[in-house]
Amino acid sequence: QLQASGGGLVQAGGSLRLSCAASGSIFSINAMDWYRQAPGKQRELVATADRGGSTNYADSVKGRFTISRDNAKNTVYLQMNSLSPEDTAVYYCKGQIKRYRYEFSFRDYWGQGTLVTVSS
Repeated sequence: QLQASGGGLVQAGGSLRLSCAASGSIFSINAMDWYRQAPGKQRELVATADRGGSTNYADSVKGRFTISRDNAKNTVYLQMNSLSPEDTAVYYCKGQIKRYRYEFSFRDYWGQGTLVTVSS
């Protein structure tokens, strides 16, 4: 289970920090990602971080958003700076997780989403 938090209402130019914690039985977590879905649009990948710390970002957020993770806490963060109304969306986290040692491959688990609203 992944629990996302930290969304809210912020003015343009402001900042927010999202968190997403994985809980329950966890053997290993591979990549952890943040996606977002704006009204009337498809869900898009915002940022990804692998277990070793390598990160990638959508062009639209490069230089403004930073993804990080705390492997000891099974948690991924998304620091969002210089927010604009175009960043308004529901933000979802996703983790590639093996819950048990005997599982053959990683499975995708999604958080419930947290709403970020940026006012102009």
